[in-house]
Amino acid sequence: MLAETICSAASAAGLGIAAVTAYRKRFLPAPRIAAYSLVPVGLVLTGVVEWVAGIAFKPSIWLGFGVLGLSWLLFMTTRAVERRSGTTRAERKAARAAGRNEAVAPAASAPSLGAGGTAGPAAAAKPQAQPKPKKKEEAAAPGDDFSDIEAILKKHGI
Repeated sequence: MLAETICSAASAAGLGIAAVTAYRKRFLPAPRIAAYSLVPVGLVLTGVVEWVAGIAFKPSIWLGFGVLGLSWLLFMTTRAVERRSGTTRAERKAARAAGRNEAVAPAASAPSLGAGGTAGPAAAAKPQAQPKPKKKEEAAAPGDDFSDIEAILKKHGI
């Protein structure tokens, strides 16, 4: 009852302000003010005010709002951690897919880590022919590995 009276008084005051605004020849804001001032009366007539007053004094309703707030807080916290880590959903999905694939050596024709150590049927059907390296490349291959290591050590001053 008190809420309905307050809403009616607020609407009456708003309509008075709209009338004064229209009297001052400000015709664009006057109907807007009148529209805002009619909202409280509309809420009273539809029963929304009674519904809000009914839930305002029930502890179970406030407990529900608390649970909703907690869920929102958890959601925002996980989003912040996700952004801080710099990974996106697509990156995590690609990492999971890569983790499921079997490990393959760069020049291997079959997976090096597999169940039972056998190559798959595709590898058995198509053996890949490795081109034979030249003698100069064979001699340079071990040196290339060490030159990379030497460059790294020199970079760090070792």
